[in-house]
Amino acid sequence: MTKTITALSVQKRNKERVSVFLDGDYAFSLSLNAALALKRGQELSQAEIEQLQGEDDVLRAYQNALRLLGYRPRSRLEVERHLHQKGYEAEAIEAAMARLVANRYIDDEAFARSWLNHRERLRPRGARGLSHELRQKGVEREIIEEVLTELDEETSAWAAIEGKIHRWRGLDQAAFRKKAMGFLSRRGFDYDTVRKTCDRAWEAMDS
Repeated sequence: MTKTITALSVQKRNKERVSVFLDGDYAFSLSLNAALALKRGQELSQAEIEQLQGEDDVLRAYQNALRLLGYRPRSRLEVERHLHQKGYEAEAIEAAMARLVANRYIDDEAFARSWLNHRERLRPRGARGLSHELRQKGVEREIIEEVLTELDEETSAWAAIEGKIHRWRGLDQAAFRKKAMGFLSRRGFDYDTVRKTCDRAWEAMDS
């Protein structure tokens, strides 16, 4: 059974969307580009209608993901979760994700490096802390291990604590070490790095 396109109307609130009317009733909307291939009086089978809607769902999911990625880089899992939360069907998400990967908008290795650089600039963390964050974002262990080979943990630990030292002036060494070690441990630095950095910080404060 076919239905006839009786009207194609550009939406008032979104000029990039076109409302499609079949047999006199509103049926669905499409992107402006997709609607250019349609015309009034054209007959559509149910299979053709479903294909048009399916392709449009993929396009909308893809465009939604691009808007999300415009704010900051995201991992593959973060984008998938976002699209699920927006209510897109699994098939549309899968197709949109494949297109995003093919066009290199999603690249977990590049994302992991970007995350590492961001942390280094604004909130340095140790390898353990960074690994935990990246795993939560769905980055594969092999990628995490590769990216973390670029981390200089002692340099990061000093960058993390250097600005805190003045706050702890006046503390005795035991109290200072407790504060400093707790701070660095919570940032995910290993024990050896924490110990060395605390010694350096105490010497810097005492000089």
